[in-house]
Amino acid sequence: MKPISFFSALAVLAACAKPDSTADSTNRAESAAGTAAPATAARIGETGDMNVPESVRYDADLDVFFVSNINGNPSQRDGNGFITVIRADSTNVVSHLVDGGQKGAKLDAPKGMAVVADTLWVADIDAVRGFNKRTGAAVATISLKAQKATFLNDVAAGPDGAIYVTDTGVAFDATGAMTHPGVNRIFKIAGRTVSEVASGDSLGNPNGIAWDAANARWVLAPFGGNDVQTLKAGDKTPTKLITGPGGYDGVEVLGDGRILVTSWTDSAVHVIQNGAITKLVPNVAAPADIGVDTKRNVLAIPRFNDKKVEFFKIP
Repeated sequence: MKPISFFSALAVLAACAKPDSTADSTNRAESAAGTAAPATAARIGETGDMNVPESVRYDADLDVFFVSNINGNPSQRDGNGFITVIRADSTNVVSHLVDGGQKGAKLDAPKGMAVVADTLWVADIDAVRGFNKRTGAAVATISLKAQKATFLNDVAAGPDGAIYVTDTGVAFDATGAMTHPGVNRIFKIAGRTVSEVASGDSLGNPNGIAWDAANARWVLAPFGGNDVQTLKAGDKTPTKLITGPGGYDGVEVLGDGRILVTSWTDSAVHVIQNGAITKLVPNVAAPADIGVDTKRNVLAIPRFNDKKVEFFKIP
């Protein structure tokens, strides 16, 4: 089931995030200082045969991209979510790792993913599920029903070995109408123990999360706010990093310290560097949770509404 009104609801929510003058002022300051704007990334290909692709995660060990496919309404427990594998060295080679309802796999509406050793962790409405990244065998399900999670979204591995998960707090009914019945939160899963790291409106409908090792902090990409944020250990509320277009989804921290973040508001992937936020990849409608091939410096963008993943060379 793929209700059109669901996609419209996301577009409306993204459009509600309007850029203020902060980012423009920052960019003008950079220009005045003589700092050249970064080059845009060159498109190098695409892979189709996806169905509501929400997240891409690169695994250097296997040299593949994992792609989570919601295959319907992102709040519906329909059991038909799946995860595909795209070879990083030949992106036209695609296989299925996990298919909901087959070989004992439970998967409804998979979203963000993280790889820890041989386990691929996947957010799935109100549970985080673990699969063997080589065989697709189900190895764990950690339910967050007791925490009243409503929309687990992105997953990231922390430096402490724990898994961190955002809860955007929204829900979509059978017609695709969106409400916000839950609480904006970030959870920590250590072993099988779930705890709350942060919560509240200041998180702005948290979506993407990534660890910034050089600065010992989390970078947060809220869907409901204009600010890209940071969160350090012990903090209960986030700190503004920079203001941009809003409607953020995926976020990645590159090895050189640059930060990539997607925006539904202006259909682009942005790069944050030297105190400025600028477009790296324009004209990519509904860019969801991105992945980066760290061997080839290639950015993979899941095109949520367009049933494909696009690839760009990062300059």
